[in-house]
Amino acid sequence: MRITRQDTDVTRALQGLEDGSSSVRLRAALAVGTTPDPRFVDKLIERCAIEPEFFVREMLTWALTRYPVSMTLPELLCEVRSERAQARSQALHTLSKVGDRQAWPAITRTLLSDADDEVARSAWRAAVLLVPEGEESALATVLATQLGRGERETQLSLSRALVALGEVIVPVLRAATTVPDPHVRAHALATERLLRDPDAGFEFAIEEAKRVVALGGSGQEGR
Repeated sequence: MRITRQDTDVTRALQGLEDGSSSVRLRAALAVGTTPDPRFVDKLIERCAIEPEFFVREMLTWALTRYPVSMTLPELLCEVRSERAQARSQALHTLSKVGDRQAWPAITRTLLSDADDEVARSAWRAAVLLVPEGEESALATVLATQLGRGERETQLSLSRALVALGEVIVPVLRAATTVPDPHVRAHALATERLLRDPDAGFEFAIEEAKRVVALGGSGQEGR
């Protein structure tokens, strides 16, 4: 069997994606995206699930966006159901970059409330980008169930996702300001403040909301 230079290049690139050096893996991912070849798709997706370096994962995602959706979408949709959290998270992140709304049915309530914060955050970002017109309110209702969750970074991710949906989030946020949990109330108030004043900054908004909640208010007084 005749081995061509192209076959050799493919073999080298595939090996590069598994190299012990992150810089070599980064260059391999760049090469694979620069010259797309269907033989790379499986390896790119496989590597996304286990790659430890953030910048390499970003390059792997970029490489996958260089391929036809018909090649990548079916495999990415399988990955969002993986038992491995990183596989789910990275597949969701890649789907948000691909931007094809055929993926919308895969963004389930289970993913939006995934126990792993990175998976949930990726699902929130993908959901607001892929949600079909007319389904924004339903999505806002699901996202609002996650208010008060996690540390500051996770809360900021959720607030940004909600704010991206626009005015449809107001009813669910106002409902959340009346629940017993003070963390949920504060997060809802901070998110509404960001919707009204995007320049306020999350740190300022959340600290102000905490003060309101600590004083026994809901933030709706005088409205």
